[in-house]
Amino acid sequence: MKKATLFIILGVIFVLGLIIYFPGQKAAREHVNYMTAVDDHPLSCTSCHVYTSENKWISKMINEDYYSPFNIAVSKDGGKLYVVAQDTDELMIIDTKKNTVLNNINVGIHPHSVILNKGNSLAYVSNQWSDNVSVIDLKLEKVIDTLQTGNGPSGLSLSANEQFLYVVNTFGSDLSVIDLSTKEELKRLTTGNDPTGTTLSPNGKVLYVTSRRPNFAHYGEPLISDLTLVNDSTHRVIKYTHIESAYLMENVAFTPSGDLAMTTLIRPKNLITSLQVERGWMMNHGISIIEQKEDGRVVQLLLDEPNAYYSDSFDIVVTPDGKKAFVSSAGTNFISVISIDSIRTILANSSDKVLKGYSNNLGISSRFVLKRIPTGANPKGLTISPDGKKLYVAEQLEDKIGIINTESLETIGSIDLGGPSRITVARQGRRLFNNASHTFQNQYACYTCHPDNHEDGLVYNMAGKDMGRNVTNTQSLREINGTAPFKWNGKNQSVYKQDGMRFSTVLTRTEPFNYDDLDALGAYILTGIKYPPNLMYNPHGELTESQLRGKEIYDRSVDNLGIDIPENNRCITCHPPPFYTDFQMADVSTLADTDDPMLFDTPHLNNIYSSAPYLHDGRAKTLEEIWTVYGEDDKHGHVNDLTKMQLNDLIDYLKSLRGPGYKKSKLEVQQAH
Repeated sequence: MKKATLFIILGVIFVLGLIIYFPGQKAAREHVNYMTAVDDHPLSCTSCHVYTSENKWISKMINEDYYSPFNIAVSKDGGKLYVVAQDTDELMIIDTKKNTVLNNINVGIHPHSVILNKGNSLAYVSNQWSDNVSVIDLKLEKVIDTLQTGNGPSGLSLSANEQFLYVVNTFGSDLSVIDLSTKEELKRLTTGNDPTGTTLSPNGKVLYVTSRRPNFAHYGEPLISDLTLVNDSTHRVIKYTHIESAYLMENVAFTPSGDLAMTTLIRPKNLITSLQVERGWMMNHGISIIEQKEDGRVVQLLLDEPNAYYSDSFDIVVTPDGKKAFVSSAGTNFISVISIDSIRTILANSSDKVLKGYSNNLGISSRFVLKRIPTGANPKGLTISPDGKKLYVAEQLEDKIGIINTESLETIGSIDLGGPSRITVARQGRRLFNNASHTFQNQYACYTCHPDNHEDGLVYNMAGKDMGRNVTNTQSLREINGTAPFKWNGKNQSVYKQDGMRFSTVLTRTEPFNYDDLDALGAYILTGIKYPPNLMYNPHGELTESQLRGKEIYDRSVDNLGIDIPENNRCITCHPPPFYTDFQMADVSTLADTDDPMLFDTPHLNNIYSSAPYLHDGRAKTLEEIWTVYGEDDKHGHVNDLTKMQLNDLIDYLKSLRGPGYKKSKLEVQQAH
């Protein structure tokens, strides 16, 4: 080829490149500015179109398979740890002398807790997304049986005589009592909402079950979460102890003498405007103490300090001598060490009125917290060695088990579980999601209002002024990729705006995430959060007769009188599959007197059975109330011609809806055949 011809070709390519580049760059700049709501976010297609890609090949290249240890148990001789690896669906066995992993045992999907029997011959592992418990022979180190439970099994306890297994069912808000001789469920008892933790009292008489979600309350009413007490002999509920102004009670522990029970908790200030975060009044974290005597008091003490918060307290354990308790603060990567004798002194020398004031006292922790011990990312489950000398910490997002000397209160080592050394973008996003370092004085993490990446069932006042106006019900973050815009009013066109400028301005009252962190957070939220399988209402993907009738009503265009239903008032029009939203703004006549005039972004309905309360301000306790109490004008779907049985069928169908990307597990395929 002649040089002149080559130069001409290169010149044409160069000119075409300029023509494409400059207008293209301008268009790209405008697009990024719109999506992020800022004008200086780096021009990078990778952050939006690679990190958030759900293509299985791309996802495999950019992500890693982590263990994510969640809960933990120790053998009676202290020689082995049994660690729930939540992301790989395994129980890991660790040699505590060599600090090495001995074996990985496959269990069910998304395991939650592990306990051992007194003889250390068996381990029980609850599988939250399989609705069962794996029974493991610890000598053979293999699963020898599977016990069916209620929906979403989590916390586990054995009865005093070890003839019964208690299984806390989080999604079903109940407790399975399993007869280990027959391997069948004997009873199912109603507990508080969204229970997770359980422990049997030292005298073997009473089982305590915590709950994370409060009882339903209209905005303006105080929150109450229930602590369920069960008689170990009769397997009957003794009572529900009300814990006021508290939620997310994850776990419970007793002192060895049995005089005190203690739970972790959060005290949300959701009835005041979000700008109060600057004054230390949005989220407080602490413990409740329940005196184990007749007319025993329930006292709440904050772990927080005036200028430092210890968010998302998760687990609590007590040393064998009853002198110290340890609490993991998952949102700040700390263990708080508590003097139990100091707590006893506070209880003995304080009136009921003074004790009530302590529940909001940021200075009280200085009287009973001995030390704060830093940990790896996201400390969750705790266990203490039988001799009381070592505390083991499941550092979920570090893929390690931390080891702390309970006497010197110093970290003396860690056990690497052998997970990937590379921290992917999505993994970094998950760390940010679960960490409170980006909020004013570490008051709360994303997880605090979105436990399990879902929602907390609370209603908040997000306004900067006008107390009690424009209150909003927390929305789920599960599988929201492709469901923009966000917020009830649809003002956030992307996660980048939702968690960028809007987040810092309205919620954290701090500087926004830097752009690398914002990209990481977006990658995790859009690709790393999945729905649990809907095993309660649609376990095998086959609708019941009632659900099929409900689907006909959902899809209908003509009412019971044969009259055409206007297209914009049909369920299927505004809520078409697979996301069950049309991504449009609508007026469904649900504005309250305290709302400014606005339209609402049509919410998706996937797994709606788990998202009570309903409507933008959480005023509907159940799905039925959306229409029977708050939809009498027939503007939120044409339903008032339905009979009671037809409405029941419609509700049954709505509860059957699964996540948009749902695929049957191996277990479901086997069960279906």
